[in-house]
Amino acid sequence: MSLLLAFLPFIVFAVANGFTSPTLALFLAALVSLVLLLRDRLILGKAPKILDIGTTILFGGLALCVLLGGAMESIFAVRLAVDAGLLAIVLISIAVRRPFTLQYAREQVAHEFWDNPVFIRTNYIITSVWALAFTVMAAADAILLYAPEIPTNVGIVATIAALAGAVRFTGWYPKRVRQTAGG
Repeated sequence: MSLLLAFLPFIVFAVANGFTSPTLALFLAALVSLVLLLRDRLILGKAPKILDIGTTILFGGLALCVLLGGAMESIFAVRLAVDAGLLAIVLISIAVRRPFTLQYAREQVAHEFWDNPVFIRTNYIITSVWALAFTVMAAADAILLYAPEIPTNVGIVATIAALAGAVRFTGWYPKRVRQTAGG
């Protein structure tokens, strides 16, 4: 549940973008990101997570950029910036050897498993699948931005398929690893 909550700013951005301007959607997502980050730290006493910090910086930075006159010409340009930013957060988490899913997974398993190589490897794999999903999303945004003759539905289908695949894999793969380890 915690991992799904971390994606709330992206959901707010997507929904708000359908009802208002991309600029306002960015500001709303930045606000939600900041509220979640502060909630975890100040109310729940949890250490900030890589995804939460990155999301706050991403939406806050994009909102500030637009506010300072860096208007983005189309919704696809804004979506590309958001999805590419999300991909960058995930890739950075891998590069610094702290795959973003690891922080969420540690909330669900006993402390004794935290340093288990299989547990860590599982999180690298799950994080890599999310990186693949975000790559597909960014590619779909780029295609819609630079090839406007492509129907918008192509991007929508690609995004939904990528996210559904990552969510499904995230639920399935740890169970598969446990079954394999148990057998």
